Amino acid sequence: MLVPVRNRVNFVDALRLKRNVMKAVILRDMRTRFFNHGLGFLIVSLWPLGHMMIILMIFSVTGRRTPFGDSLVVFFATGLIPTLAFMYVSRFMSLSLLLNRPMLAFPVVTVVDVMIARAFLEIIAAFVTLIFVLIIIDAVGDDPFPVDFSEAIEAYISTLLLSIGVGFLAGGICMFFPFFSTIYALTMMLVYVSSGTLFVISSLPDAISTALSYNPVVHAVEWMRVAYYPTYSTKILDKQYLIGFGLTSLFLGLLMERLFRGKMLEG
Repeated sequence: MLVPVRNRVNFVDALRLKRNVMKAVILRDMRTRFFNHGLGFLIVSLWPLGHMMIILMIFSVTGRRTPFGDSLVVFFATGLIPTLAFMYVSRFMSLSLLLNRPMLAFPVVTVVDVMIARAFLEIIAAFVTLIFVLIIIDAVGDDPFPVDFSEAIEAYISTLLLSIGVGFLAGGICMFFPFFSTIYALTMMLVYVSSGTLFVISSLPDAISTALSYNPVVHAVEWMRVAYYPTYSTKILDKQYLIGFGLTSLFLGLLMERLFRGKMLEG
C-alpha cells in the first residue's frame, strides 16, 4: 500500500521539528551543565576522576591493600565506574526538568524532550570519564581491559539503563515536589557508601550483604567486577533485578508523564 505524499511530508516535517527542539534543549543544557563549551565535557569528566584519585591516595597513605585482586586501581575502578555513572546521570536527570522549566512553556517542547536531551549529554560525559579511567589504569601499568568484554559491556549498559530509568522517575517527582531534589542528592551518599565500591559485599555476613543487595547499584558493581575477575563471587549478583529495576523505574516515569502531563507543566 502506497503512503500518500502529504503524510510522508508531514512525517519528515515532524522529525525535523523534533530535531530542532532537541538541539535547542541540548544547547541550553550545555550552557548550564558544561560551561557553554565543548571543553566542558572534559572538565566535568575530571570530577569523578578526582574522586577516584583522592580515594587511592587515602588508601595508599594508610597502607591499605586491595580488597580483591592484585591492583588497587583496578578494584576501585570497577566499583567507581558504574557507581559514579549512576550517580551523575540520574542526579542531573532529576534536576533537568526544574532547570529547564522555562522551556516547557513552549508547546513544541515536551517533558520527554528535556529528559532525553539531558540523558544524552550525561551519557556522553560518562563515556568520556570511562575513557579517562582506562587511560589512567594503563598509565600506572595495570591492564585496563576486562577478562570478559561482553560481561563488562552488558554491565555498563545495564547501569546506564538504571540511571536513565531512576533519573526519569526522580525528575518527574521533582516537578511536583522540588525539595525532593535535595532528598535525592542526600540519598546518593547512602547509595555510594552501600554500593560496594570500596569493599567486597559478598565477604560480609549474609544478613548485611542481603540487606545491601536491595540497592540496585550493588549489582552493577558486582557485574562489572565479575567481568574483570574470573574468580569473583556471584553470590550477590542478580542481573535480572538490576535490569528490572531500571525498566520499572523508566516505565513509572513515563507513566507519570503521560497521566500528569498537564499538572507537570503548571506553575
